[in-house]
Amino acid sequence: MSRPSSLHRSRLRSSIPLAAALALALGVAAAPAFAHHGWSWADGDKMTLTGTIRSISMAPPHPTLHVAASDGTVWRVDLGNPRQTEASGFTADTAKPGDAVTVLGNRSRDHAQAHMKAVRITIAGKNYDMYPERIGDG
Repeated sequence: MSRPSSLHRSRLRSSIPLAAALALALGVAAAPAFAHHGWSWADGDKMTLTGTIRSISMAPPHPTLHVAASDGTVWRVDLGNPRQTEASGFTADTAKPGDAVTVLGNRSRDHAQAHMKAVRITIAGKNYDMYPERIGDG
């Protein structure tokens, strides 16, 4: 079996740091998105938001509602991923801007943000459970 030439060994050694740097850069760039889509960014205690739907987006990575509360604050409400949201029964035709909504979920740990992740949304008396295992006693 022949040994690699010194030129081949030199190229191999110089490509290893480049590959490591690329992997690190990709990992760092993906970390905020990955962390955001878990639950670590949200408070552990649930809250209830009641308001009026201002807008609905069914676009990935998470369908979203913008909900105006009675005090005028407009909340961003992340639903489940598209598959979870659809499995809950909530589709693009379920609600429209102007509909009343109640959201049970976890708000951002940064209370300066009006942002929460929905566990359940209720529209016209019907529950849409995004994360039924997280509902608990409400």
